[in-house]
Amino acid sequence: MSEFSKPRVLVLADRNRAEVAAVLDDLDTDLTAWSASVQHTSTDDETPLPTKIDLAVVIGGDGAMIGQSRRLVGLDIPLVGINCGRLGFLAAFDPEALRRFASEVFGPNPPVRHHMLMEVLHESSSGTQETIAVNDAVLTAGPPYSMIELALRIGGVQGPQMRGDGLIVASPTGSTAHNLSAGGPILGPGVDALVVSPLAPQSLAFRPIVMDAEQGVELEVVRGNEGTTLVVDGQQLAPLLKGDRIIVRRHHRTIPLVTRPDEPFWRILLERMRWAAPPVFR
Repeated sequence: MSEFSKPRVLVLADRNRAEVAAVLDDLDTDLTAWSASVQHTSTDDETPLPTKIDLAVVIGGDGAMIGQSRRLVGLDIPLVGINCGRLGFLAAFDPEALRRFASEVFGPNPPVRHHMLMEVLHESSSGTQETIAVNDAVLTAGPPYSMIELALRIGGVQGPQMRGDGLIVASPTGSTAHNLSAGGPILGPGVDALVVSPLAPQSLAFRPIVMDAEQGVELEVVRGNEGTTLVVDGQQLAPLLKGDRIIVRRHHRTIPLVTRPDEPFWRILLERMRWAAPPVFR
């Protein structure tokens, strides 16, 4: 790797986590060697990020990757995830894998997959709030956990009303998260679509759907309860009242994540998530 081609690197990590600090210490010398410059900031720091960087290295789990992806929207900087969590679906590397592929990751053209983001609008009597979702936007009943009722519009066309525990709108990235646990389908990362999956619907006929991401989906709270909440990526919460509307559609930006050349998406499903694992015969 020539000196000219080395990127300016920003490391985002929470040193208060012992496992994160250990990875930082392990990679410190290597990061300096691979980079033209290395700057550090905490994943909890809300100060503006430096603009003269070429690559962001996020050390943590998938939650850290999601939070920092939202933080870096608009900078078009590839993110490299070093996993200190459990699954490591988005944080694809460990220190040894990073060393193995350092010439590619820190080279002039790192292997990047662009992940779709979602724009989430919350319209209420107090105004409109906008946020960005990497994985999903979930409308959930919350305490006292009685059923809620939601009205759907898809692409501007009136759809069904849904009674149950709530509803998930997921991106292709988020299709393997809460959506999958709720029985929704897996989408390939390059599919330009959203998944709408119900949570415990009071209907045998209400099934998950896959829809055009450009059209988007609109959800209105017809009947809620005290704890009805909008949850974005499992990290941002907003209470919902009767008459509130949630609009979810594709964001005009994407987030570029650096991928492991030896772990394509479908292999991750097979090896890490045990896709179609057979029963154990004795």
